[in-house]
Amino acid sequence: MESIVAFLSNIPWWVYVLVVLTIVVVRDVFFNRKHTISHNFPLVGHLRFILEKIGPELRQYIVANNREELPFNRSERSWIYASAKKENNYQGFGTDQDIHEASYHFIKPSLFGYKMSPNHPNFTHRDLVPCAKVMGVFNNRKRPYRPKSVLNISAMSFGSLSAKAIESLNVGAKESGCFHNTGEGGLSMYHSNGADVVFQFGTGYFGVRNADGSFSLDTLVQLVENNPFVRAIEIKLSQGAKPGKGGVLPSSKITKEIAGIRGIELGKDVISPSFHTAFDGIDEMLDLVEEIADKTGLPVGIKAAVGRLEQWTYLADQMKVRGKGPDFIAIDGGEGGTGAAPPSFADHVSLPLFYAFSSVYKLFKDKGLAERIVWIAGGKLGLPAQGAKAFALGADLIYVAREAMMSIGCIQAQICHTNRCPSGVATQNTWLQSGINVPLKSERFSNYAKAFRKELLELAMAVGHEHPCQFTMEDIEISMGDSNYTTTLADCFEYQKEHVAFDGTKMLHDCPHLGGNNE
Repeated sequence: MESIVAFLSNIPWWVYVLVVLTIVVVRDVFFNRKHTISHNFPLVGHLRFILEKIGPELRQYIVANNREELPFNRSERSWIYASAKKENNYQGFGTDQDIHEASYHFIKPSLFGYKMSPNHPNFTHRDLVPCAKVMGVFNNRKRPYRPKSVLNISAMSFGSLSAKAIESLNVGAKESGCFHNTGEGGLSMYHSNGADVVFQFGTGYFGVRNADGSFSLDTLVQLVENNPFVRAIEIKLSQGAKPGKGGVLPSSKITKEIAGIRGIELGKDVISPSFHTAFDGIDEMLDLVEEIADKTGLPVGIKAAVGRLEQWTYLADQMKVRGKGPDFIAIDGGEGGTGAAPPSFADHVSLPLFYAFSSVYKLFKDKGLAERIVWIAGGKLGLPAQGAKAFALGADLIYVAREAMMSIGCIQAQICHTNRCPSGVATQNTWLQSGINVPLKSERFSNYAKAFRKELLELAMAVGHEHPCQFTMEDIEISMGDSNYTTTLADCFEYQKEHVAFDGTKMLHDCPHLGGNNE
């Protein structure tokens, strides 16, 4: 025994340090399935968690406060992370927001709020909030669709995101009742884990293209027939990250699997055109919408960022003349998104969400069309108070993208386009994405979605409503930053939101077109 002690005492201290570090590395690489960062970056990952733990103090005294970072500040990210992990997502000692700054919005509570009876569907499950409208009913589509959740996953393609990220989101969407938009990269096996899916195609027609890159309606029809969980079709005209430019997928992110799904070549950057070849202008687009809806039976909608309103006006006029048109319209804010873009586009092209949405909604409302369309809003709406504002302006559904990414581990590194995403979310690097534990991450997205809906519903109830669709433009006031003090959304945007027909939450849950039944 004494000889062993003597032997150990003669070993240099740095050997002990090396052994401990080696054990930590082995544990992180081979046994750690909870934390992607420490799995992908042993030792360094632990340093990040330590810095994150003392981050508020460091920022407060050295770097920045909780509200200064963009695109999502620390307070916003912390709420998403805490909600995803089912941790305490409250804050204490009052707000650290400057509530007197211009454009700050105030939700006006009722003196008594909405009183929920014990037999109400949300009495025990306040995170169950279906859409108040049904897609495709007005246009008599064969397979109308009522989304089971007011919060849903926006368009993020397989290729842009990793396979494990897509799978985590899809499984989490199934667990929480959300639908999952494929993005323009095509339908993959990772989108096929039971969630409702909205299939999107853009100018590249990936997954539904002919050999020459043109659109194939027959392929789309076959895709829908083979995959009954596809509940709607979305035609992407433009996106908030780079409106007016086609999508870009660098060759470094293209695997053999991605090339097969998209119908593209390996080893080449994929640059989608900035315009569609399947139609030319509004009239031909409306013809295609009807042809797709007729042959698939599904609701068909469009997604676009907003700038000049002349073509939106013409679209509304033609829809009124024809009595037909898109079943839903998704407005994407110019706040950007997961897609990479030149700074000039990301910073200056297209209107931010609230200006964009209100401009288009008002135009369609004035022509008597708003009520028959399901309105989807997207652009940094993944926090409940922002969602409430969108509903007050007329939104029926909310898209989240970056917030969904953060719920499964994204740390806002802002290098999505480099294939070096440290969390494995936006990369095709097999090592970096190997740390994503799909069962754990899917649960975290589900937790986030449920926490969002619960808090959004509670905001509505505080105002006196049973459902977020009942928010009015009088329920929210905006600080003007001058002697006008505050004004309502109605006075600010100069319209009144169209009344949404709502017969109670129970009617929504009993709807035969309610989604989420893909067993």
